[in-house]
Amino acid sequence: MKRVLVLGATGAMGYAIVHELVGRGIEVRAFARDRGKLDRLFGNLTNVQIVAGDALNMKELMQAAIDCDVIFHSINVPYHEWRKYLLKVMENVLDVAKEHSAKLAMVDNIYAYGRSNNGKVTENAPKNPHTKKGKLRLEQLNLIKNSGVPYVIAHFPDFYGPNAEGTMLGTTLANVIQNKKAMFVGDQKVPREHIYTPDGAKAIVTLAMTEKAYGQEWNIPAYDTITGEEIIELFREITGFNKKVMTVRKSMIQFIGLFNPFMREVVEMYYLTQEPVVLDGSKYEKEIGPLPRTPYKEGLQQTIEWMKQNKASKG
Repeated sequence: MKRVLVLGATGAMGYAIVHELVGRGIEVRAFARDRGKLDRLFGNLTNVQIVAGDALNMKELMQAAIDCDVIFHSINVPYHEWRKYLLKVMENVLDVAKEHSAKLAMVDNIYAYGRSNNGKVTENAPKNPHTKKGKLRLEQLNLIKNSGVPYVIAHFPDFYGPNAEGTMLGTTLANVIQNKKAMFVGDQKVPREHIYTPDGAKAIVTLAMTEKAYGQEWNIPAYDTITGEEIIELFREITGFNKKVMTVRKSMIQFIGLFNPFMREVVEMYYLTQEPVVLDGSKYEKEIGPLPRTPYKEGLQQTIEWMKQNKASKG
């Protein structure tokens, strides 16, 4: 793997993947729509070529993929645009991969698994999504599997980490570092998974560099499950945060959704805060090696430090 294309490079996992690849001495094309954000995040990195473009524009995407061995697909289509754009972007990426004889490394979530039935989910578990977004994710996975493009598909739980400010924990942290009242989505007593994005990036890059990993799906679990109460206690320990953290319940999201199309689409995924899907990573550990697993305290410390430094550089 000499040169790769990272789509959605300015997103949470895309950012981590770019840094992981650069750390391994691999040339990277970082692709996203926002040129300013690309410059801010990667302008000081060697071995990174910045390419501003839209994955819905075949000409721009085709040009970006020239001479790339692997395409990392980490584009985060906004929820309320999934029905219109999610599969179209996927079709474009697969067409470009075919044209350039490139492999695909797909950043995927847990939606296609559907309900977990309170047990750890393996890659062999039947996929019975009951939500609109879960069904779209399953269609996306089937497009990949039937495309003829060599692929690895990595399933991840919720993200947190540097440049992951739009995630559930990221939105809570934005207020925590300012010592303001914060909000936490879902029951604070329910154990859930949150993966530190640099760990996820290490895992998917390792998969992309392992020939036997292709043609398969891989679960990449977090360090462990953790409750919201435990996370908030870590926030307090790390930062001295002493304000109240309010629980955001489904009824509140439903009300906001009356006026906000994005939040309207969040409602159907609320079940994951009540009956979380917990990933079984034993296949990766048996066939690839130890999973990268940063303890939550260390990961949160690094995330908070990045957010503070990034805020200072912006301001």
